[in-house]
Amino acid sequence: MSEDQPSAGRIVGREHQLPVRIYYEDTDFTGVVYHANYLRYFERGRSDFFRLVGVSHSALLARPDPAAFTITRIAVDFKRAARVDDALLVRTTYDAVKGPRLFVSQRITRAGQQGDELIATAAVEAACIDLKGRPRKPPPGMVAALEPLFTGSP
Repeated sequence: MSEDQPSAGRIVGREHQLPVRIYYEDTDFTGVVYHANYLRYFERGRSDFFRLVGVSHSALLARPDPAAFTITRIAVDFKRAARVDDALLVRTTYDAVKGPRLFVSQRITRAGQQGDELIATAAVEAACIDLKGRPRKPPPGMVAALEPLFTGSP
């Protein structure tokens, strides 16, 4: 990777880890991260995980049988507040594929004096769809790239 390219994080074991710095623009007037921004950090984690295992969103759309993804369910639990200047780690695991659905577990942590502090968690269900929005099975190459990293059934 070139020095001027943004990092897509790294895969450690079966977990993708994406460092995220909190900037003033991410916060409300008190310096605390605005709650909706956690959804953005989780999205970056899922997308960069795909990127690192060789699954490109643009390549999925360019296939003869194009595919895309939509989030059908996300449950977020907020545990602690993140603040301006914090260095966070978005941790993502793809747990399973069942038909058109992908099941993903995510958490955001901050390194603290007592070890990692849990900031937020997300349980995500995504669906693979065609360009008309109908559910479809994910392309076999994508599943093959993710399969070694699955935990099992949802």
